Amino acid sequence: MKKIGFFRNPFTVMALAMMIPLFLSHGTVASAAGIDVIPNKTVVIQLINFIFLIVILNIILLKPIRRIIAKRKEKISSLEGNIDKANQDAQEKDEALTAGVREARSKGVAEKEARILEGTEEEKRILEEINKKNQADLLEIREKIAGDAEKVRQSLQEQIDAFAADIGQKILGRAF
Repeated sequence: MKKIGFFRNPFTVMALAMMIPLFLSHGTVASAAGIDVIPNKTVVIQLINFIFLIVILNIILLKPIRRIIAKRKEKISSLEGNIDKANQDAQEKDEALTAGVREARSKGVAEKEARILEGTEEEKRILEEINKKNQADLLEIREKIAGDAEKVRQSLQEQIDAFAADIGQKILGRAF
Protein backbone atom coordinates (compact mmCIF):
# COMPACT_ATOMS: atom_id res chain seq x y z
CA MET A 1 0.00 0.00 0.00
CA LYS A 2 1.46 3.34 -1.04
CA LYS A 3 1.31 6.08 1.57
CA ILE A 4 0.32 9.51 0.33
CA GLY A 5 0.99 13.04 1.48
CA PHE A 6 2.32 13.71 4.92
CA PHE A 7 1.15 10.25 6.04
CA ARG A 8 4.38 8.81 4.60
CA ASN A 9 6.18 9.89 7.71
CA PRO A 10 5.65 7.30 10.50
CA PHE A 11 5.87 10.01 13.15
CA THR A 12 2.89 11.82 11.65
CA VAL A 13 0.81 8.68 11.71
CA MET A 14 1.82 7.97 15.30
CA ALA A 15 0.99 11.52 16.43
CA LEU A 16 -2.43 11.36 14.79
CA ALA A 17 -3.07 8.00 16.41
CA MET A 18 -2.28 9.56 19.78
CA MET A 19 -4.70 12.44 19.08
CA ILE A 20 -7.69 10.25 18.15
CA PRO A 21 -8.61 9.50 21.79
CA LEU A 22 -8.76 13.25 22.42
CA PHE A 23 -11.40 13.63 19.70
CA LEU A 24 -13.37 10.74 21.01
CA SER A 25 -13.32 12.09 24.54
CA HIS A 26 -14.50 15.61 23.59
CA GLY A 27 -16.89 16.76 26.25
CA THR A 28 -16.02 14.09 28.81
CA VAL A 29 -14.10 14.56 31.97
CA ALA A 30 -10.91 12.67 32.48
CA SER A 31 -9.54 12.47 35.91
CA ALA A 32 -6.20 11.22 37.06
CA ALA A 33 -4.46 11.71 40.38
CA GLY A 34 -7.13 14.10 41.56
CA ILE A 35 -6.92 16.46 38.56
CA ASP A 36 -9.95 16.87 36.36
CA VAL A 37 -9.29 17.59 32.66
CA ILE A 38 -12.19 18.89 30.59
CA PRO A 39 -11.38 19.05 26.87
CA ASN A 40 -12.69 22.11 25.06
CA LYS A 41 -12.26 23.80 21.67
CA THR A 42 -8.54 24.41 22.25
CA VAL A 43 -7.87 20.71 21.71
CA VAL A 44 -9.10 21.01 18.12
CA ILE A 45 -7.01 24.15 17.62
CA GLN A 46 -3.96 22.39 19.04
CA LEU A 47 -4.61 19.41 16.78
CA ILE A 48 -4.88 21.66 13.72
CA ASN A 49 -1.77 23.51 14.87
CA PHE A 50 0.04 20.18 15.30
CA ILE A 51 -0.95 18.93 11.85
CA PHE A 52 0.00 22.29 10.31
CA LEU A 53 3.39 22.10 12.06
CA ILE A 54 3.95 18.56 10.79
CA VAL A 55 3.11 19.61 7.21
CA ILE A 56 5.37 22.67 7.38
CA LEU A 57 8.25 20.73 8.93
CA ASN A 58 7.77 18.03 6.31
CA ILE A 59 7.99 20.62 3.54
CA ILE A 60 10.85 22.61 5.06
CA LEU A 61 13.00 19.87 6.60
CA LEU A 62 12.06 16.35 5.71
CA LYS A 63 11.54 16.62 1.96
CA PRO A 64 14.86 18.43 1.32
CA ILE A 65 16.66 15.97 3.57
CA ARG A 66 15.04 13.03 1.77
CA ARG A 67 15.93 14.59 -1.57
CA ILE A 68 19.54 15.05 -0.46
CA ILE A 69 19.67 11.47 0.82
CA ALA A 70 18.18 10.20 -2.46
CA LYS A 71 20.77 12.21 -4.44
CA ARG A 72 23.55 10.83 -2.24
CA LYS A 73 22.31 7.28 -2.72
CA GLU A 74 22.14 7.86 -6.46
CA LYS A 75 25.63 9.40 -6.48
CA ILE A 76 27.04 6.59 -4.33
CA SER A 77 25.48 3.93 -6.54
CA SER A 78 26.83 5.76 -9.61
CA LEU A 79 30.29 5.96 -8.04
CA GLU A 80 30.13 2.29 -7.05
CA GLY A 81 29.22 1.46 -10.64
CA ASN A 82 32.15 3.57 -11.84
CA ILE A 83 34.45 1.85 -9.34
CA ASP A 84 33.29 -1.58 -10.47
CA LYS A 85 33.76 -0.57 -14.10
CA ALA A 86 37.22 0.87 -13.38
CA ASN A 87 38.21 -2.29 -11.49
CA GLN A 88 36.95 -4.44 -14.34
CA ASP A 89 38.80 -2.28 -16.90
CA ALA A 90 41.97 -2.42 -14.80
CA GLN A 91 41.70 -6.19 -14.53
CA GLU A 92 41.12 -6.52 -18.30
CA LYS A 93 44.10 -4.25 -18.99
CA ASP A 94 46.23 -6.27 -16.55
CA GLU A 95 45.23 -9.50 -18.29
CA ALA A 96 45.92 -7.93 -21.69
CA LEU A 97 49.31 -6.69 -20.47
CA THR A 98 50.17 -10.11 -19.07
CA ALA A 99 49.11 -11.76 -22.33
CA GLY A 100 51.13 -9.18 -24.30
CA VAL A 101 54.21 -9.78 -22.17
CA ARG A 102 53.80 -13.54 -22.59
CA GLU A 103 53.40 -13.17 -26.35
CA ALA A 104 56.38 -10.79 -26.59
CA ARG A 105 58.53 -13.21 -24.60
CA SER A 106 57.56 -16.13 -26.80
CA LYS A 107 58.25 -14.04 -29.92
CA GLY A 108 61.58 -12.95 -28.43
CA VAL A 109 62.57 -16.52 -27.62
CA ALA A 110 61.55 -17.68 -31.11
CA GLU A 111 63.48 -14.82 -32.71
CA LYS A 112 66.48 -15.53 -30.47
CA GLU A 113 66.46 -19.19 -31.49
CA ALA A 114 66.11 -18.20 -35.15
CA ARG A 115 69.05 -15.79 -34.83
CA ILE A 116 71.13 -18.44 -33.07
CA LEU A 117 70.33 -20.93 -35.83
CA GLU A 118 71.08 -18.31 -38.47
CA GLY A 119 74.37 -17.45 -36.71
CA THR A 120 75.32 -21.12 -36.51
CA GLU A 121 74.63 -21.59 -40.21
CA GLU A 122 76.59 -18.44 -41.03
CA GLU A 123 79.46 -19.70 -38.86
CA LYS A 124 79.45 -23.04 -40.69
CA ARG A 125 79.41 -21.27 -44.07
CA ILE A 126 82.30 -18.99 -43.08
CA LEU A 127 84.30 -21.92 -41.69
CA GLU A 128 83.70 -23.87 -44.91
CA GLU A 129 84.90 -20.90 -46.96
CA ILE A 130 87.98 -20.54 -44.75
CA ASN A 131 88.67 -24.29 -44.96
CA LYS A 132 88.27 -24.24 -48.76
CA LYS A 133 90.57 -21.23 -49.01
CA ASN A 134 93.10 -22.87 -46.67
CA GLN A 135 92.93 -26.11 -48.67
CA ALA A 136 93.43 -24.15 -51.88
CA ASP A 137 96.31 -22.20 -50.33
CA LEU A 138 97.82 -25.43 -48.96
CA LEU A 139 97.51 -27.10 -52.38
CA GLU A 140 99.06 -24.04 -54.02
CA ILE A 141 101.93 -23.99 -51.50
CA ARG A 142 102.50 -27.74 -51.97
CA GLU A 143 102.53 -27.27 -55.73
CA LYS A 144 104.94 -24.36 -55.37
CA ILE A 145 107.16 -26.36 -53.04
CA ALA A 146 107.01 -29.35 -55.40
CA GLY A 147 107.82 -27.02 -58.31
CA ASP A 148 110.70 -25.43 -56.40
CA ALA A 149 111.97 -28.86 -55.36
CA GLU A 150 111.81 -29.98 -58.98
CA LYS A 151 113.73 -26.87 -60.10
CA VAL A 152 116.32 -27.41 -57.39
CA ARG A 153 116.62 -31.11 -58.34
CA GLN A 154 117.03 -30.24 -61.99
CA SER A 155 119.62 -27.59 -61.20
CA LEU A 156 121.39 -30.03 -58.90
CA GLN A 157 121.10 -32.74 -61.57
CA GLU A 158 122.84 -30.42 -63.96
CA GLN A 159 125.59 -29.70 -61.44
CA ILE A 160 125.90 -33.26 -60.13
CA ASP A 161 128.79 -34.13 -62.45
CA ALA A 162 130.67 -30.98 -61.40
CA PHE A 163 130.00 -31.67 -57.70
CA ALA A 164 131.03 -35.32 -58.10
CA ALA A 165 134.31 -34.29 -59.75
CA ASP A 166 135.00 -31.72 -57.03
CA ILE A 167 134.21 -34.18 -54.27
CA GLY A 168 136.31 -36.86 -55.98
CA GLN A 169 139.29 -34.50 -56.30
CA LYS A 170 139.01 -33.42 -52.72
CA ILE A 171 138.81 -36.96 -51.49
CA LEU A 172 141.65 -38.09 -53.77
CA GLY A 173 143.67 -34.94 -53.20
CA ARG A 174 143.70 -35.54 -49.55
CA ALA A 175 144.43 -39.14 -49.86
CA PHE A 176 147.76 -38.37 -51.54
